Amino acid sequence: MYFLTKELYFPPVSETDEDGILAVGGDLFPERLLLAYRSGIFPWFEDDDPIIWWSPNRRMVLYFDDLVVSKSMRNILNRNIFNVTFNRNFREVISNCKKIKRDGQNGTWITNEMVEAYVKLHEHGVAKSVEVWQYGELVGGLYGIDLGHVFCGESMFSKVSNASKVAFTALANDLKSKNYKLLDCQVYNDHLATLGCIEIERCDFINILKSDLK
Repeated sequence: MYFLTKELYFPPVSETDEDGILAVGGDLFPERLLLAYRSGIFPWFEDDDPIIWWSPNRRMVLYFDDLVVSKSMRNILNRNIFNVTFNRNFREVISNCKKIKRDGQNGTWITNEMVEAYVKLHEHGVAKSVEVWQYGELVGGLYGIDLGHVFCGESMFSKVSNASKVAFTALANDLKSKNYKLLDCQVYNDHLATLGCIEIERCDFINILKSDLK
C-alpha cells in the first residue's frame, strides 16, 4: 500500500492489495480525481478516515447490449410516469445519495468533503448527473464521472419505487446512443447484476479505459 503526498501521482494498479486497496492519503482536488478515474482508480472512505484509493481486481460493468429492462420496467417507461433530465441539479442528486439509507449500512461513504469535490468536478464538466422527477419533485437519480468513452457511475438513490432504475436505464441508453464503450459500476452487488451488469478482470477494464484516452 502506498501513502500519497502532494505529488500528483498514483502507483500502478497492479500494486493493489488483495482487497483492491492501492493507496492512502493525497487529496480530492479535481486534477487528482481525474487522474484517478483515468487510471481505473476511485476513492472510497468514511468520515474521519484518510482518503483510501481503490482499484478492485474484478470490475462491475455494463455493456449496453446486455442491459436488462424487465417487462414491468418497460411498462413504467411507456407510461411516462417519470420525467428524466441530465445535469439539471447535480448538487441535489449527490446530496440525496449521501442521505439515503441503505440496507446493511450504518452510514454513508459520501462525506461532506466528497460532495464538495464532486460538485467542483461537475463545475469542470466532468462529473454529471441524471435526475428523475415525479410531479415536479426529485425522486431519484445518479451521478458519476464522464470520461468521454466510459462513464464511471458513483452512486444512485430512489425515493419512490423504480426511480433509480429509470435513471440507470436512461443513462445506459444515452451512453449507447453516443457510442460509449461501457458503464463502470465499480464493485459487484446483486441489484446491478439484475440490470445486466457483469464482472470483468481489472486488466480488461484498464485496456478499455485507456483505449480512447488522449
